[in-house]
Amino acid sequence: MEVDKIKESIKRAAQELFRKFGYHKTSVNEIARKAKIAKATIYKYFESKEDVLHALLMDYIRLSVDDLINNHNAAMDEETHLTNLIMKTSRLSYTICNEFIGWDFIRESTNSQDFLKSLSNELEELLISSFTKLSDLRRDDTYPQRLRFLIKSSKSIVFSFAFTSVSDSDVRKNFVSFQKEILPYLVKAAMKE
Repeated sequence: MEVDKIKESIKRAAQELFRKFGYHKTSVNEIARKAKIAKATIYKYFESKEDVLHALLMDYIRLSVDDLINNHNAAMDEETHLTNLIMKTSRLSYTICNEFIGWDFIRESTNSQDFLKSLSNELEELLISSFTKLSDLRRDDTYPQRLRFLIKSSKSIVFSFAFTSVSDSDVRKNFVSFQKEILPYLVKAAMKE
């Protein structure tokens, strides 16, 4: 097997197991068994189970962000476009936490805060570099800073209600509240020059 094929096999197996059982309840042995490789082979390509998760999530995030950018509607005004991008990105962040990582890991693991902070920072940089490539959006020298403000603010709010919500119903209510009551003000603030 080629290196890339082995890595993909590991990530596919991990993704299936993480979605089914959650990150916390999936062992490296189970990933190896599902990928039909030796446990030592996983450690040849990834330092830890957390590294496997990180690689899997970054692949998912890159594809999702590329999809958001490629499906950009040039006829849409900047305010609507940024609002849509932030909502889709916020849903992406929630999906990552809900489907891939699992709330048990997030709430109980001592490493989860550092892991999520690192992942969140990488997502932020990816979004900023991707959004600034859109040629039809109004830009000036302050555009990257304004965009960073919008992404950081939205990200902080979304993660805070994701961590504090008790049920999926609470999360949905918080998303609706964020979209209708908070996000419009953040977008307007970010668009001011």
